[in-house]
Amino acid sequence: MTASVDIRDTSGAVTATVSLDEHTFGIEPNVAVLHQVVTAQRAAARAGTQSTKTRAEVSGGGKKPFKQKGTGRARQGSERAPHYTGGGVALGPKPRSYKQRTPRKMINLALRSALSDRAAQGRVVVVESWPWSVPSTKDALAALPSLGLAGAKTLVVLDRQEEIAYKSLRNLPEVQVILAGELNAYDVLCNDWIVFSGSNLPGATAGSAEPVTLSPRPSPSAGADSGAPGTQPAAPAAPAAPAAPTGTGPTEDAAPEVDSNQEEA
Repeated sequence: MTASVDIRDTSGAVTATVSLDEHTFGIEPNVAVLHQVVTAQRAAARAGTQSTKTRAEVSGGGKKPFKQKGTGRARQGSERAPHYTGGGVALGPKPRSYKQRTPRKMINLALRSALSDRAAQGRVVVVESWPWSVPSTKDALAALPSLGLAGAKTLVVLDRQEEIAYKSLRNLPEVQVILAGELNAYDVLCNDWIVFSGSNLPGATAGSAEPVTLSPRPSPSAGADSGAPGTQPAAPAAPAAPAAPTGTGPTEDAAPEVDSNQEEA
């Protein structure tokens, strides 16, 4: 069954109803893919700039600490060996990239799994529009209780054109603002509620009061019988003309045959 949510304005009044896309908000969450994608995303965020010096990179150590033989001690070649104070680091970290290759299909599946999890819990909110003409954190703070989001960690998805809404919401401590093109599974899972605008809700079909369902498109062959819009009704077939007599048998219009003997009498 297709889930639906109410479209509200910033005062909390319901203005319409929208049906959520089953392909995006109605699948069974894949926990294994979610774990792999989130792990890869967090690994890619690591700077990877940690570095240590080996014994070849530290300064000094050109002189042999003591002679090779005659001291009774183990032979040493340099005072910058790892077991000396101020020596190099053995097997220390070096700058590297922690990025993992993740197929795009897995990233999309993880995002749809996260959105489906929030939709199953009823934690998806759709706002018709953010009506502010100038940036106002005060108005944004007052809109959250009206939408039932007071004190909850909220992810607000905006378009690039909604700059005023971005400037109004970015200073709220419990609100994370993200662009629609940057939506990802990790940020969805880090927040309790997801707030979409009416213009960026993925795969939505809006209606005035009830969820809108699209009926299947009729096939071209059935268009004339079903009276589908945009199809011309078929013209009635002309009646078939009567077949001409072939001369092999009697017809209704042919004259009856007369016996020659009766005619002489």
